[in-house]
Amino acid sequence: MPKIRAALPSTRRSLPIALIRAREAVMAPIREMLAGTGLTEQQWRVLRVLDEFGPMDASRLSREAGLMASSLTRIVQSMVTDGLVTRELSTTDRRRQIIGIASRGRKVLANNRDAALAIAEDLRDRLGEHDFERLLDLLESLAEVGPGPRGSRSVERSISGRR
Repeated sequence: MPKIRAALPSTRRSLPIALIRAREAVMAPIREMLAGTGLTEQQWRVLRVLDEFGPMDASRLSREAGLMASSLTRIVQSMVTDGLVTRELSTTDRRRQIIGIASRGRKVLANNRDAALAIAEDLRDRLGEHDFERLLDLLESLAEVGPGPRGSRSVERSISGRR
């Protein structure tokens, strides 16, 4: 007897696609703001995280900025070269590097702070305070849940028929 397969959800109700669409809607004005700075979105995130939390090691910076460690290494190197961040060996563990904002990075943040704030306030106003905060809470919960026991390797094995 043939197995009946469930239909995939509509792309309008697909969480991965909805998240990508939402990201693009949120990032469009930020990209426009960054166009005049010479910064990438990733570099902006690095500066924002360092501004909020202060100097930190690369693994924490990777987590806080939502960047893969291998990408962060390349991004930080270009930012050091451009004078946006500093990179020093930790005084307590010489294997760790501590990354901080350089004066040029602070200046870029200061020059764009009002525009970034206006973008954030506009989005909050359009969604409404309650929905904006609820969305942030839900996204944080989703990030904390993570891939779970049926992560990509489990899915790959179940698709191929191997367990």
